[in-house]
Amino acid sequence: MASESPVDYYDALQISASAEPETVHRVYRLLAQRFHPDNKETGNEKRFCLITEAYQILSDPQQRARYDLAHEQQQQERWRLVARGAEAENDFEAEQRVRLMVLEMLYTKRRIEPHDPGIYLTDLEKMTGRPREHLEFTMWYLAQRKLVNRADNSVMVITVDGVEYLENNYTHGSQVRRLRAVNE
Repeated sequence: MASESPVDYYDALQISASAEPETVHRVYRLLAQRFHPDNKETGNEKRFCLITEAYQILSDPQQRARYDLAHEQQQQERWRLVARGAEAENDFEAEQRVRLMVLEMLYTKRRIEPHDPGIYLTDLEKMTGRPREHLEFTMWYLAQRKLVNRADNSVMVITVDGVEYLENNYTHGSQVRRLRAVNE
């Protein structure tokens, strides 16, 4: 059974790990109002449950202290992976495959769910199997080329240029998928 990466509650609430209790409470109230399932415009039950869980942990001093220990270890492990990745030789083909994979995911999401076309970066992290720090370059590149945008609710969405790019390069994408299948 594959283990899921732990949830970053600070990231879920979009706050710093050094945020004061008042800040935790204030930000939670704003996000809860925005993502509450009863909110017809921006409601998101999954996101609401996540921020509520984060608030319950981070607003309780004892639970937050326990969480902070685990969170610090997780951050150290992520930076160790980033440092190892920086030492590795640049693999341009692998990066191109990840870009196409992200565009395909965003394309499919927009086509299948036009009223909810975005994917959170944390979900892209799980779907691609790459740590967020390794996806930062990919997302920066795609955003600079105007192939993706970050929507108001922090989800990544494919743009019209991204759709055209993917459709024009789909043959190449299918070749990359075949190469990936051979290499796995």
